[in-house]
Order: sequence, then structure tokens, then C-alpha cells
Amino acid sequence: MQDLTTTHEVLGTLKLVYTIYALAIISLIGWFAYRVTQEPGSNKSFITPKVFYSYLALLVMVGVGIHILTYNKIPWVAWELKKHMIKPDRVVEITIKDHKYHLPEIKPIVLQCGEVVKFNVKSQDLTYGFGLFRKDNSMVFQMQVVPKYDNELLWKFSKSGTYDIISTEYSGPKGAFMKIPSAIRVDCYKKVAMKESR
Repeated sequence: MQDLTTTHEVLGTLKLVYTIYALAIISLIGWFAYRVTQEPGSNKSFITPKVFYSYLALLVMVGVGIHILTYNKIPWVAWELKKHMIKPDRVVEITIKDHKYHLPEIKPIVLQCGEVVKFNVKSQDLTYGFGLFRKDNSMVFQMQVVPKYDNELLWKFSKSGTYDIISTEYSGPKGAFMKIPSAIRVDCYKKVAMKESR
């Protein structure tokens, strides 16, 4: 499996694709709204019902096609679909209780580039969020943490950096203060290949 593409790179491309697609849909709605406001029989248009429904069918096919072609471009989606076959190089167990994250070791947790890490986050009371953020406050990933369950997420880092853990789910007023600065550090000294178990 290839190295992780950053969220900025992936989402930048997807924004462009979906913006063009959204504009095509808006053009359909705009034309429909324009025609509805016209007097019956006025302003004959080349857009007949046949053309209209053909364009609508094309938009549906393009929309489905975009989803099929791009789901695998987002690395973490592909990993999620294959996670039963992927053996992590490292498991990081984190528990949450009374609006506090409890890390398995003294911070920062040091990880390596290319290492497949499984974050297993458990809540002992409420529903929380577990988000990993860069120093510029852009999000690397996040997941909802449901009480009494193993909430798992696979990740492979491709760049060195120091990351903050911040709650991304409303869990009461105390939830706004759920942050561990510089909780995880990633070093790019050695490369670890992704493994798939048989």
C-alpha cells in the first residue's frame, strides 16, 4: 500500500471535482427554476423533456462514478475496508474518562514514518471525539469514541511532526478543554512496510 497522501492534497483534488459536479447540478436546478417562472408556451427551448431527463440521468451516473473512482484515492477509506487483513506494527491504547485522555505512556508517544498504527480508543463514560491535529490546527483524522467499545482507527504517517490530541465531539462544557498538546511525535528515520496477514 502506498504512503499516505496528506488530507490537504486529497481534499484539494476532491474539492475541485465536487465543485464542478455541484455547478452542473446547480445549472439543472437553475434552468428548472427559470422554466417554472415562464408563461406556458413562451420561450421555446431546445431543452425538451427528453434532454432534461437525459442530463439528469448523466448527472446521476457521473455522481456514482465519482464516488466509485475516488473512494480508493482516500487512503484511510481503503485501509478501513481492508483492516481485517492489515496487521498493525504498533497498537496505541488510549482511554478516556471524566473528560480526560489517559495515554499509555509519558507524552509524547513516539511513532515512526511508514509504521502502521492502530489507535484503539475506549471511553469509560460518555461519547467523546478523538482527533489528531497538526500545529497549524488542521486535522489529520478524527473518530467518534462510543462508550464501552473498542473504537479503532488505522493510520500510517508519512511526514515528521508533532501532533495535538483534541476532542472533536460535544461531551458537555468540559469537552471544550479536552486537549493534550504535543501528545504524539512522528519521526521519519526508518521505514516500515505495510503488512497484510494471510
